[in-house]
Amino acid sequence: MGDAIRIIGIDPGLRRTGWGIVESLGNSLRFVASGTVRSEDKAALATRLCQLHDGLAEVLHAAMPHEAAVEQTFVNKDAVATLKLGQARGIAMLVPARAGLVVAEYAPNAVKKAVIGVGHGDKKQIHMMVKVLLPKATFDTEHAADALAIAICHAHHRQSAAYRMALAG
Repeated sequence: MGDAIRIIGIDPGLRRTGWGIVESLGNSLRFVASGTVRSEDKAALATRLCQLHDGLAEVLHAAMPHEAAVEQTFVNKDAVATLKLGQARGIAMLVPARAGLVVAEYAPNAVKKAVIGVGHGDKKQIHMMVKVLLPKATFDTEHAADALAIAICHAHHRQSAAYRMALAG
């Protein structure tokens, strides 16, 4: 049937970037690890981005995932906050790309639909379904739980024709 594919999901944020790793084999999923990379609130923006970069690079080096998935940024009313989130998201995409991984992107509604069955739902529903789908999962923050949801979403979508074409280059 083949080897399990190790997937890292990343929930980008400037203060806290969540990461979650699952293994996918056929229709089965297995929890591997999850956590949160933090940056110092009072540090300069460039320093904070370096902290996120270095933390994610350590996770990728230790976990050796095969594929990565990152949640797309939503635009909110605070343009400065959206810009900072976009910069953190850039780091979240850069680190796995530099490690040679194809990085998939998913809209928040696509993640919700893959995990809870509908495109709109609250964090509690998502976290509950992550625990149902990955009974051994543990997460230290809601960002880590969201990252696991992103990894689950990718596991469900990775067989699509568009994704296979992206892998083929």
